[in-house]
Amino acid sequence: MLIAVVVLQGCGAAYVSPKVQADDGIVTVVPLTAQAIATANQSPYSPRAIPAAFTQQIAAHDGNGARGIGVLPVLGDAPQPRQLATRIPPQVDPGPYKIDVGDIVRLTTQPETNRDTSSAPHDVRATYTVQDDGMISIPSVGRVMLLDLTLAQAESRLFESFVSARIDPTFSLEMAEFHARSVVIGGAVAVPVSIPITLTPLYLDEAISRSGGIAASEGAEVSIRIYRDGSLYQLLLSEYLTMPEFHKIRLLGGDSVYIDTAFSLDQAHRYFEQQILLAQTRHQAQAQALAALTAELNQRRATLAVRRTNFQDQLALDAVARDYVYLTGEVFAPGRFTLPFGREATLADALFSEGGFTSQTANPAQIYVLRAGEGGAVTAWQLDARNVANLVLATQMNLRPNDIIFIAEQPVTRWHRVVQQMVPSLITSGAALAAN
Repeated sequence: MLIAVVVLQGCGAAYVSPKVQADDGIVTVVPLTAQAIATANQSPYSPRAIPAAFTQQIAAHDGNGARGIGVLPVLGDAPQPRQLATRIPPQVDPGPYKIDVGDIVRLTTQPETNRDTSSAPHDVRATYTVQDDGMISIPSVGRVMLLDLTLAQAESRLFESFVSARIDPTFSLEMAEFHARSVVIGGAVAVPVSIPITLTPLYLDEAISRSGGIAASEGAEVSIRIYRDGSLYQLLLSEYLTMPEFHKIRLLGGDSVYIDTAFSLDQAHRYFEQQILLAQTRHQAQAQALAALTAELNQRRATLAVRRTNFQDQLALDAVARDYVYLTGEVFAPGRFTLPFGREATLADALFSEGGFTSQTANPAQIYVLRAGEGGAVTAWQLDARNVANLVLATQMNLRPNDIIFIAEQPVTRWHRVVQQMVPSLITSGAALAAN
C-alpha cells in the first residue's frame, strides 16, 4: 500500500492523450463518405489567384499590316512607243496560297456540347491578323507562327498548339481577308484598283474586268504592260482581243498592270519606278515596325520578369497573404500546409506532401479534418483508413483555409507513452525510499 502511494506521488500529473471528442452543440463527428465529401466541398472558397505577371501573355500591337508607312507614292500615267515587241510573261504556278503578314484568318471553334440539354452549341468565330512577325495571338493558346504556311499546314500547326494548351482541337480555319499580296492595275481603265491575291488564281481578263474595263478612245493604239520582278512584259490590245490565250495570263502578287494609250516610254518607265519605290517603302516600313515590335516585346518581358522576381522575394519573406491548413497529432511533420494558388488542395495533398503518417504510432481509423462553423461549432470529418481503399476519399476531400488535420494515436502508443512517463518517476521514488 505504501508503494502505491509512492508511485502516485512520484508520477505527478498523468499522461494526457489528445483526441477528438463529440460534444453536443459544439463538436460533431461525421464519418467521411462520398456523400459527406459532397457536402463538405460545398462550402464556398476561391483559391488565391496566381499573380497576373505569371499568366499575362505578351501580345503584339493590334492592327493590320505594317506601321509607319506614311504617304505612299502616287502612280502617274505612262504612254508607250509605237513600235511594240510582244513579250508575254512566263506562266508560273506559285502553288497553294501561303499566309503572309497582313492577312486575316478566321478561326471557328465549337464548345463542348452540354449533355444536360438537347440544344446544340453555337460555333465561336474569331478573326486574327497575321502580325509583322508572322504570328497570330490566340487567347488561352498563345502566339502561333503562320507565316509562309498553306491553309493545310496552318491547320496542322494550330492543331499542335491546341493540343499543347490542352484545349479541344476541334476547329476550322479559313481565310477572312487577303492583304499580303496584290496586283495593281492602272492607266487607261475605268477605275485603277489594287486586287488582292486570294486562294483562286487571278488572270489578266479578270483584273481588267475588275478595273471597270479599258477606257480608250476609238482607234487609239492601246498596249498592256505587265511589270514583274524587274522585268517588263507587253502586248497590244488588238493581240489581246484576238488571242484568247492572252486572257488567261496568270498574274502574281506584286505584278503591276498598266494600260497605255499615250505611247511615252519615259512616262511608263516612271510609273514602274514608282512601283519599285512603293515596294521598297513597304519593305522598309515593315522592317522598322518589326524592330519596334521586338523592342516593345523585350521591354514587356523585362517588366514581367521584374514583377515575378519581386513577388518571389515577397513570397520568400512571407510577406504575401496565403491560406494555410494545419497538421497535428501523429503526422511526420506537424506544422502548416500552404494552400496553392489558382486551385484547390485535397486532404491527400496536405498529408502526403508533408510526409504522411506512420501506422506504428498513428491510428488510421481516426484521421480527422476539423473545420469551424457558425457560432463556434466544429465539424470533425473522420476518415477511417484501416481499409486502405478509403484513402481514395482523401483525394476527393477539398480543404479550406484554417482547417486542422489531426491524426489520433493508437491505444498501444498511448500506453507506451504513459509507461515512458511513469518509469523515470518510479525509479526516482524507489531510490528515495531506499535512501530513507
